[in-house]
Amino acid sequence: MSSRLDRHDKKRKINKFYNIAITIVSLLIVIVAITIFTNNDVDPVSKEQEKTAPKEEVKESTPESEPEDKGKDETEEAVTEESESESEEEQADGVKLEQIEGSGDANVLNTYTSEDWQPIGTEQTGSHTTSFEKGSKDWNEMTKAIAYGAGLDEGSMRLWWLKNGGSPTTAIGTVSEGDNPQAYRVYIEWVDGAGWKPVKVEELKENDRGR
Repeated sequence: MSSRLDRHDKKRKINKFYNIAITIVSLLIVIVAITIFTNNDVDPVSKEQEKTAPKEEVKESTPESEPEDKGKDETEEAVTEESESESEEEQADGVKLEQIEGSGDANVLNTYTSEDWQPIGTEQTGSHTTSFEKGSKDWNEMTKAIAYGAGLDEGSMRLWWLKNGGSPTTAIGTVSEGDNPQAYRVYIEWVDGAGWKPVKVEELKENDRGR
């Protein structure tokens, strides 16, 4: 009878061992399954994020493109300087002239104005009245302002015409340097207390000294 009990006890222990082993194996299977499931959940998301995440573009300048850009800038700068030189001239006295659109007169080659022009001053006092009497103080000051606007020496300048400019405070003179065929039409205006001031100069066609 004792041997039967021993066999029963051994069998019970073996069954208990198997149960424990089965439990451990089951736990390991569950752990492995969880690990695999977790990895499968994370990886696709990470890969999807890599696909959808915007990539930063880095544009590297190549040695070939830099000289081209530099050459383009230098060309544009040269064109700008050439345009400025075409629209600007400088008189002998340093006055810078700016070329402007003309009146459409067929006898006019170029039309200029200048921000450098200033009134020439005056010896006249009191209320000013424009006088076209040759040799008068106003006449002399007008011819001085005309010479200044034309960029000519008053002593060698030849005055061909001097007339009213359309109002009591404006006048127009046509001049040349001696017998030089190049003539200029100079527009002047009176500035109270400061004298006559050039406002516009037209370069006329040679031999054209008309009014």
